[in-house]
Amino acid sequence: MEKDLRDHLELYEFIRVGEHSESDKDYFLNELKKIEKSLQETEIRAKLSGKFDACNAIVNVNAGAGGTESCDWAAMLIRMYQRWAEDHGYKFEMADVLAGEEAGIKNSTFLVNGKYAYGYLKSEKGVHRLVRISPFDANKRRHTSFASIDVMAELTTDMDVEIKDEDIKIDTFRSSGAGGQHVNTTDSAVRITHLPTGIVVACQAERSQHKNRATAMSILKAKLFEKMEEDKRRELQKEYGEKQEIAWGSQIRSYVFAPYQMVKDHRTKVETGNVQAVMNGDIDLFIEAFLKLDKQKDF
Repeated sequence: MEKDLRDHLELYEFIRVGEHSESDKDYFLNELKKIEKSLQETEIRAKLSGKFDACNAIVNVNAGAGGTESCDWAAMLIRMYQRWAEDHGYKFEMADVLAGEEAGIKNSTFLVNGKYAYGYLKSEKGVHRLVRISPFDANKRRHTSFASIDVMAELTTDMDVEIKDEDIKIDTFRSSGAGGQHVNTTDSAVRITHLPTGIVVACQAERSQHKNRATAMSILKAKLFEKMEEDKRRELQKEYGEKQEIAWGSQIRSYVFAPYQMVKDHRTKVETGNVQAVMNGDIDLFIEAFLKLDKQKDF
């Protein structure tokens, strides 16, 4: 970037004194935009220096109280993250999903695979609030719905958590999701219960029971590791009397569809009126603002 900038400064001198064509000027401005974009991307990437930032991400989405409206909101958020992942070249893989009774999704677990997926998506952990005219309300009243997002890093081999065979119970069952005749007529879905903690994970995305079991174990390890880290934080809080914000259960962002349109992040105060773009996966402005804010707290 430094070399590119030096080259463009030389070109700028020609443009400044008028020794240029219109195409030279256009080229200079376009290349300058590329350098600026590259600098911004490098600046953000430099902030992803946490121990787990380079890992894949495991994301849980849970609909809050509110029945069908909240389940629909959870499904909308999943679509938003899927669009974001696809736009950034990440692989989006649904691991488990429980559909709502009438529409939408009660809870879901999906994986976003690619370098720094966790580093970016960790900013999404918390409660997301929706305000809109409900399509499920015959009287067209305004409703407020909530869905909670939890984000964990998929552990690499050097961060592995040991799980004893006697500490887990493994059940197989028929998949309730899409996938064709084979998925729905064989016990390919896997549910693993970690007996000491009561943590339960399931995976029914693949036709292969072996693949579903491997994915479920990966999710279980991530959940156990997160629990261990949370237990450490609580012990430190008791010992030192620190008041630490718990992201889970805190409202981090509001999405207002009516009476006006706005998406606002309550941590960074960043907001936009382009609700449709956000729901189509354009959430980088929120992620980048959080990373900058989070890095400032480190100092």
